[in-house]
Amino acid sequence: MPAQIYHLIAFLIAAVVVLWTTPDVKNIGIKSGRLDKPDSRKVHQHPMVRLGGVSIFAGTIISLLIVWWLGGFANLPPEKEWQIWGVTLGGLGFFLIGLADDLFNLSPLVRLLIQVIVAAAAWKVGVSIDFITIPTIGIVNLDWLSFPITVIWLVGMVNAINWIDGLDGLAAGVTGIAAVVMLLVSLFMHQPAAALIAAALAGAALGFLRYNFNPAQIFMGDGGSYFMGFTIAAVGVIGLVKIPVFTAVLLPYLILAVPIVDMSAVILARLRHGKSPFLADKRHLHHRLLNAGLSHRLTVLFIYSLTLWVGSLALAIVGIPSGMTYACASTSLLSYAIWRVWKLSRQS
Repeated sequence: MPAQIYHLIAFLIAAVVVLWTTPDVKNIGIKSGRLDKPDSRKVHQHPMVRLGGVSIFAGTIISLLIVWWLGGFANLPPEKEWQIWGVTLGGLGFFLIGLADDLFNLSPLVRLLIQVIVAAAAWKVGVSIDFITIPTIGIVNLDWLSFPITVIWLVGMVNAINWIDGLDGLAAGVTGIAAVVMLLVSLFMHQPAAALIAAALAGAALGFLRYNFNPAQIFMGDGGSYFMGFTIAAVGVIGLVKIPVFTAVLLPYLILAVPIVDMSAVILARLRHGKSPFLADKRHLHHRLLNAGLSHRLTVLFIYSLTLWVGSLALAIVGIPSGMTYACASTSLLSYAIWRVWKLSRQS
């Protein structure tokens, strides 16, 4: 069986599991009273179940287990197979942190501390940034810097995806698009282990949109956003950063530029105004677009177009066939979206 078939199987199984289990998770959430209630900062108007991350986690893990059972890991080097299990265990840890927050409302400091501990464990089992490649210099081993850089990257992306989860379908769609790009890039750069995880995550995230796109029937909660944030960040580490090529090291940051830039801008704005970077407010890109007069759906679609654009640039940079065509097409789409945003903002 061609190796690429296993990636398709991982994608489809994850999507099917999410589509099948999400209604049951929603019913359990309603019966147990685990609802996200509206407030002044949130956009939704009615109480919503916020346990959809259970389905996303289940879909991703079940698909990887089935691929392993079918023999999809057989041709992987032992260290690559171990990396898959390391990412899986790290994803479990972050999912449980988020789920605990959904159920018990953990304090920001407690969440951050546990996130660092789980990220450190992931680093210990091989989900680590060990070197960087610098033009004209070559490979530079990070040595002891590997630990803090890896932890900052993993924890940072977990919170970046969590912070953009403010509109129906936004985090799931952005993560799904980024995971598809990671899948294509990983396959092209001969990183099948990372591609398997990316395929499973893409299927789970995009399948969840069936219930999460506006008007949403269920939210993923912190359990879902933490799991997706860690998993997509870990795919970048084991699939791209470990390749001794300068462009490969930059690709995860480019593919995930939208949530990274959004989080960085919000933190800087909060600090500039003398506020805690952990204090929730309405400074995110999606809040600004809504304030400019865009509808809920158009705001989400505009951010999708941004994510698709940076992803297509990554495809072009890596040299994927027709990558430049994809980049030109997505640039045209983004240009149209920007024009629509400008026109609507002038009218409001």
